[in-house]
Amino acid sequence: MAFSRVGKLDPPSRGVSRKAAVMLCSLLTSLVLLHCLAGRCGTSPVGATSGRASAGLSERPQATRTKRLAYEWTAGSAAPGDSAFTPPRRGSRRFPGKLSPLGEGSKKLPQALIIGVKKGGTRALLEFLRVHPDIRAVGAEPHFFDRNYENGLEWYRELMPKTLEGQITMEKTPSYFVTREAPSRIAAMSRDTKVIVVVRDPVTRAISDYTQTLSKKPDIPSFESLTFKNRTTGLIDTSWSAVQIGIYAKHLDNWLQYFPMEQILFVSGERLISDPAGELGRVQDFLGLKRIITDKHFYFNQTKGFPCLKKAEGSSKPHCLGKTKGRTHPNIDPEVVQRLRDFYRPFNMKFYQMTGRFFGWDD
Repeated sequence: MAFSRVGKLDPPSRGVSRKAAVMLCSLLTSLVLLHCLAGRCGTSPVGATSGRASAGLSERPQATRTKRLAYEWTAGSAAPGDSAFTPPRRGSRRFPGKLSPLGEGSKKLPQALIIGVKKGGTRALLEFLRVHPDIRAVGAEPHFFDRNYENGLEWYRELMPKTLEGQITMEKTPSYFVTREAPSRIAAMSRDTKVIVVVRDPVTRAISDYTQTLSKKPDIPSFESLTFKNRTTGLIDTSWSAVQIGIYAKHLDNWLQYFPMEQILFVSGERLISDPAGELGRVQDFLGLKRIITDKHFYFNQTKGFPCLKKAEGSSKPHCLGKTKGRTHPNIDPEVVQRLRDFYRPFNMKFYQMTGRFFGWDD
C-alpha cells in the first residue's frame, strides 16, 4: 500500500510536471534563439552530422553572416582593429541610430556638382572632399550633362555610389561650366542642386591647359601662335578653348539664368594650394556639413609644389595627385602673357563684382 501511494502521482503533481516541462522547453527555445543571434546557427554543436551535409548547412549561413556583420566604413575612416579607429556615435548623421550593414543605402542623383573649371584644381578639390565621411563621390568624370545626356537620368544614377541617410552624392565634370546646355539640364534634374566652381588666374590656367595638350600632342603649334588671330594687331583668338574657358563672367551669366548665386560657390584655385583647409572649410559650410577636413589632413609636398593628403580615402597612407598634375609649364613670351592679362582684366573685374569676391589676378 505504501509503495502504490508513492508510485502513483495524484492530479496536482501531474500539473506541476507539465509546467516544468513547458518551462524547460521555453528555456531551450531561448537558448537556441540566443545561439542563432550570436551567429552560430550554421555550426553544429555536436559532431553528429556527416561532413558533406554539415558543410552545406554551415557555408550559406556563414556567407550571410559575413554580409550581415560587415560594416560599410565610409571615406576616411579606419576599420575596426586599427589604432585610428573610433566607434561612430549613435544618432550621428553618419550612422543615424544604428550601424549600417554592407549593401544598405541607395544610389541617388547628385545633390552637389563640381562644374569647373578645367585646370583649375577640380581633381584636388574632389580628392580632398572624399576624405569627409558624409561625402560620396564618383571618381571618374561622368560628362552626363554635356556628352551623355541622351542616356537619361537612370543611366546617370547608376554611375553614383550608394549613400546612406545624411550623406551627399557628388560628381565633378569641369566642362559643365562652359557647356551652354548644362545649367538648364541640371536645373531640370533638380533646382536645389548646389554647384561648385574652382577658378584660377585665367592666364595661368590657359598656359596649364596648353601644357596638358602639349604632353599628349607634342607637334601642336606654339602657345603664342594659338593665342592670337593676328599677332601684329594683338587680336586674341577667343575661339581657342584655352582662352575661351577663362572668360568666367560670360559663363557665369549663363548659369545665373537657372541658379541663384546662393547655390553657387567659387573656390580659389590659388588658395586651394596655399590654404587648402581654409577653402575646404568654406566648401563644407556651403554643403551644410560639419568641418571635419582641417589642417591636420594636409602636408605640403615641396617637390610637386602643392598640398597632399596625409591619409587618402580608405587608406592610411599619404596621397598626392598623380604625375599628370603639377607639370612644368613651358616658357611663354612675357609680351604674350601681358597681352593676355590686358585682355582678361575687364572680364575679371566683372567676375569679381558678380561673385562679391576679389581673387587678385590683376595685382
